Amino acid sequence: MIPTLIQSGFPPSLVFIFGAILVPFLTGRVKSAYLLLLPILAFASMAGVDVNGGARWIVPLLDFGPGFDMIFGRIDALSRIFGTVFILISFVALIYSLDVADDLQRVSGLCYVGGALGVTFAGDLFTLYIFWEIMAVASTFLVLARRTQAAQAAAFRYVMVHIVGGLSLLAGIVLYVKAFNTTEFSVIGLGSPASWFILFGVAVNAAVFPLHGWLKDAYPEATLAGAVFLSAFTTKSAVYVLARMFTGTEFLVWIGVATALIPVLYAILEDDIRRIMAYSLISQVGFMVCAVGIGTPLALNGAAAHAFCHILYKALFFMVAGAVIHATGKTRLSELGGLYKTMPITCLFGLVASASISAFPLFNGFVSKSMIISAAAHEHMTAVWLLLELASAGTLVYAGMRLPWFMFFGDDKSLKPEEAPAPMLIAMGVAAILCVYLAVDYKSLYRLLPFTAEYQPYTLAHVVAQLQLLMFGALAFFVLLRKNLFPAPAASELPDTDLFYRKAAVLFNTAADRGMNSLNALASALFVGRITSTVNEAAKDAPARIAYILLYPLKTLMEPTDKKSRPLKETIDRAFATGSVPVGITAALSTFFIVILFCFI
Repeated sequence: MIPTLIQSGFPPSLVFIFGAILVPFLTGRVKSAYLLLLPILAFASMAGVDVNGGARWIVPLLDFGPGFDMIFGRIDALSRIFGTVFILISFVALIYSLDVADDLQRVSGLCYVGGALGVTFAGDLFTLYIFWEIMAVASTFLVLARRTQAAQAAAFRYVMVHIVGGLSLLAGIVLYVKAFNTTEFSVIGLGSPASWFILFGVAVNAAVFPLHGWLKDAYPEATLAGAVFLSAFTTKSAVYVLARMFTGTEFLVWIGVATALIPVLYAILEDDIRRIMAYSLISQVGFMVCAVGIGTPLALNGAAAHAFCHILYKALFFMVAGAVIHATGKTRLSELGGLYKTMPITCLFGLVASASISAFPLFNGFVSKSMIISAAAHEHMTAVWLLLELASAGTLVYAGMRLPWFMFFGDDKSLKPEEAPAPMLIAMGVAAILCVYLAVDYKSLYRLLPFTAEYQPYTLAHVVAQLQLLMFGALAFFVLLRKNLFPAPAASELPDTDLFYRKAAVLFNTAADRGMNSLNALASALFVGRITSTVNEAAKDAPARIAYILLYPLKTLMEPTDKKSRPLKETIDRAFATGSVPVGITAALSTFFIVILFCFI
């Protein structure tokens, strides 16, 4: 008998979603303990399932026939590694937010995690779509929870973009089910129109170029704790779906390369620290998307491993940024500097995040990103390999050097903030330890990968090559900095692809407003001002005219001979105007109708 999740534990997604219901009713330490208990319960539920047993938690979808079951739990090697890191980072993010006195953030965050886990463990397309939309709605409230005008505007744009993506996904699912008569969530490739709709919907969430603008627009406007949640789930859930449905799709190789490379240029010039991290997030997702496109076991292992490591160090980066913003109230590099003196622990954690994303040996980025680059080399994709190496060098410049230098070192801005609160430091410490641990004991990570991993990251050639790249990159940065040739942070808004839909939306709204209002005015003048008044005038005299027409054959009998008496038409008009119809006219009409009935019936 196939084991089910309902036998071995409650579906992890529903642990978070149903668990969110009680949060507003709890207080103090009980609430904190309860929040931290939910990830533990979810992990226990997932860990109790045999990956090789084909575990399912099935809900029959009405009576649509076989193959149309809703599968809330499908655990295999690919979904397990994503589910593991999602639960792990939710625990870290909840620790980080323990001091936050806002249940909206907590409930939204839990539902958001539940939606991401629902997507990860979905076994059919309908279940995938349901949790996809839960994730979109919940994440919107993490932006709205900041309660500023900028956050509200960003949340509106964020949800509009995801509505478009969600509708495209739904359209693709409907077309796919109609064409193939199945809802199975598996590899589909790009062989049908339905698959292109699905790919577009997933690509929006993955923030691939040129659909990435919403991420750098919305994430910097979220709450400090909300940004940590946002950094982990939406894009990586999309990477998981791409790996599940579009493995080996060559189109994704070049989309991934562009996504990895182009945001690097923006990150080097950007001033807002969380926007820099948003561009960094997009770039790293590009590596994963490229790996999915390559589609070999090494590449897919690299995508899964890099997603795992990236979630940890990117969440650490956002936590460090949140701690700095919390302590200083500043969000721009041009306003920061010299913080290592008063925030030394936060500075240390920031350096761990920088080393991890830059793929320094003994930090987790080194054991994951190199798998993707090596996969491109093994498949003789020379151009892809070269461009990914270039993107890696750019990552070193903006994340490994520029960001920590101008934030914690550089020119001292005479800021004297206190160190971050204890929950923030504990959460950052947990993430930092994991970043180092997974680089040292990388085999524990590799055991979770979907394919058997024989890759060895710590070869002499690889270590030396990476150190050369890092050292020369660091040398170039400091030489350019000393010669005043490196662009200094400046408070400015860089135009990006979101400019097009933001401007287009305003133009469309203006055109629609003017066009529809003009059409409304024209319709009002035509139908209300002319046609309606004409019909009203005609209807006002219609009864008298109808009576006159009906009585016209009897005109010679009813027309008075006395010249002082009124003609028949005048008599009828006066009768209907005053409401008193003479008995003779009434009798004549009645006689006329009786004759008609007698003749035709």
